[in-house]
Amino acid sequence: MTDEDKLSGRIHGEQFEPDQGEGMLMRIVHTLLIGAMMSVTQTILGALTLIQIIIMALNKGAPNENLANFGTDLGVWMAKAVRYMTAASNVKPWPWTELD
Repeated sequence: MTDEDKLSGRIHGEQFEPDQGEGMLMRIVHTLLIGAMMSVTQTILGALTLIQIIIMALNKGAPNENLANFGTDLGVWMAKAVRYMTAASNVKPWPWTELD
């Protein structure tokens, strides 16, 4: 299995929906917490982008693989968070579920 296949499975793979839904109050609480986490995530993404640009400038265009992989993980988490926040899914992101 190639890295591209693994990534595709993480992004488009089957999401296991919970058997029973949570109450509206708990959904609101989780949505507010995830919203705060998304704000922190955007700051991390901005810093990560700046660091990667500097590294690429110093390495003649070669990106840092670890930062690139972390960016992929961050993107998958953000997608899962947005799906939950917009009620497209009942699957909460990490730390409530596995970090894909």
